[in-house]
Amino acid sequence: MEAAAVAASAAAPAARDAALAASVAAGAAAKDAAAAAATAKEAAAAASAAALNAKEAAATASAAALNAKEAAATASAAALDAKEAAAVAATAGQAAAAAAAAVQASKKRKFHLVADDQDPPGNGNVDDGGDGIDFISRLPDDVLGSIVSLLPTKEGARTQAISRRWRPLWRSAPLNLVAVPGFHSKGLRTVNLIEKILSQHPGPARCFSIYNGYCNDCDDKIGVWLSSQALDNLEELELTYHQSWSYMERQLFPLPSSAYRFAPTLRVAKLSGCHLPDMILQLCNIPRLSLKFPCLKQLTLAKVTISEAALQSIFPGCPALESLELIDNFGIARLCIGSQTIKSIGFCANRWQEGVLLQELVIEDAPCLERLLPLDPANGPPIIRIISAPKLKILGMLSGQIAELQFGTTVFQKMVSVGLTTKIHTMRVLVLHSAGLNLDKVVNFLKCFPCLERLYVIFDSQIGMQNCRKYDPLLDPIECLELHLKEVVLKNYEGTIWSCIEFTKFLLLNAKVLKEMKITLPYHRQHKWFANHRRLLQIENKASRDAQIEMKCGTTVNIARRDTHDLSMADPFDVPSSECSKCMELMRKKSLLL
Repeated sequence: MEAAAVAASAAAPAARDAALAASVAAGAAAKDAAAAAATAKEAAAAASAAALNAKEAAATASAAALNAKEAAATASAAALDAKEAAAVAATAGQAAAAAAAAVQASKKRKFHLVADDQDPPGNGNVDDGGDGIDFISRLPDDVLGSIVSLLPTKEGARTQAISRRWRPLWRSAPLNLVAVPGFHSKGLRTVNLIEKILSQHPGPARCFSIYNGYCNDCDDKIGVWLSSQALDNLEELELTYHQSWSYMERQLFPLPSSAYRFAPTLRVAKLSGCHLPDMILQLCNIPRLSLKFPCLKQLTLAKVTISEAALQSIFPGCPALESLELIDNFGIARLCIGSQTIKSIGFCANRWQEGVLLQELVIEDAPCLERLLPLDPANGPPIIRIISAPKLKILGMLSGQIAELQFGTTVFQKMVSVGLTTKIHTMRVLVLHSAGLNLDKVVNFLKCFPCLERLYVIFDSQIGMQNCRKYDPLLDPIECLELHLKEVVLKNYEGTIWSCIEFTKFLLLNAKVLKEMKITLPYHRQHKWFANHRRLLQIENKASRDAQIEMKCGTTVNIARRDTHDLSMADPFDVPSSECSKCMELMRKKSLLL
């Protein structure tokens, strides 16, 4: 018993140890089982997410495949369209060439009108030419009519010879009848040809232009022509009557009364050498007659005899007028212009003519005026007053022939300032032309126009400059030179006259934002001369490091009248100088040697 008790007592600790070990093992196993369960759960979640991603990826791949299929179809269609477009372009080019060839061929047959019951001479039908299709003839009638109406008169009528499709277009398109030199046909004088066109075209008309110097014995017919149905709703009218240079031999050609019927539709009116009687004044002042020009945008009067009152009465009836050109007219001594729409005014008065000529031009109220263009520096008017033109940007050409130029309270007399109390901050372009131009005059103009960006100076190469004194910008800085003047153009530049050189040096050494200076000589010079002259001008000391100096020889610049009506040109004086004939000849000889 004791032995058994001792054995049991000895086995108890071992049993406890075994139980403890079993408990520990069981706890570890449970822990491992829990970890394994957690891992399995995470694995299951990961597998579920992977399955979901795989499903989305499959959907994306399917959509991508569908897009790729659509893109391939689109690319195929685009390629087909490109191929068809290329074919259309090639065919259209062939059709255009055929049309041009047809018109050119018709020129050799002399100008004629094709009757309705006649086929065009020769083949002329480009519809069946080759494998192509005449895409030009497939254009709508109004498009083809617009094209035809923009062609010169002969070429427009000759389009009838292209094909049957084109035959009625000339008569249905607005008539463009311009009687230029050589406007005649076999067996038909100019007068007869004009009458034939007017009788066969039903109207309306886009343009009618005639110069009686090109057609004899037509003075008494112009009024009848203007009454023709073919000229209904006329948009552009240009009548030029030939006049003698002698005032005593001038003839008064009254503007035919039938011309006034175009007042509602005229956009462009150019009258030269005719007489506008005071009947206009009466028509404008009678309410029931109401002579108005609601569509008129461009008006030119050249060598026209008209009273001041008659001309003044026209302006209120032109609510759309944008440009006005007055050249050597008679009967107007003083003209006062007030217009809410006018943007450009060009004018001159031939001081060598006899009679009542324009002596004073007053811009009283022109809120939209941007350009004031004295067209001939040698011919006035002698007095120009600008009272209100808040948008004026371009002025020139100014010369000593203008006895008095007034901007508000600032006055220039023969280009010499007698008071600088008003500054014009809107001015951007200034053109000066004078034989006696000097630095003081130019400086005063630069002060009057502090925001000037471009300056043109046209020298008289026969006389040159006078009284060119030095000017100290430190004592009296000029805003224009400090901040705004970017371009200077010198024409008829006399590089042998020291005052001319000093004038140019002043601009180079003081214009701090100058970008470009163009200098054109009136004669030929060798390359070595230009190199020496650049040193004389001290170009290396120029105030603006970015300034580019261009010097070239050429010919004497003839002052050509600028186009008053072309408002598409930002600067009407920005035209290239003519090339030097000797330089061109030298280049030609060098090219032959090469």
